Amino acid sequence: MALTIKFIGALRHLSGKTQLTINFQEGMSLKELVTKISQQMPKLEKTFSDQQLNDSRSNALILINGREISVLNGLETKLNDGDEIVFVPVVHGG
Repeated sequence: MALTIKFIGALRHLSGKTQLTINFQEGMSLKELVTKISQQMPKLEKTFSDQQLNDSRSNALILINGREISVLNGLETKLNDGDEIVFVPVVHGG
């Protein structure tokens, strides 16, 4: 089973990639995917560690097939073959 992952903006620079395709096991959650990506791309770890803590001010907006994960099952959303996951950086200010 394969997923397409896209990185937008600063995340593209940190990852060194615009897009990648990875194989995964059936039943994998988005949280498991984020952990896997963080391990493979250490420069993204800070961005994704806040996301995993469910910080309301997370550093990345995550879309699965064009839908923000808050309208799905959040980080517990199960991934399916052919899904497209897009990571969009969020800038906080005050």
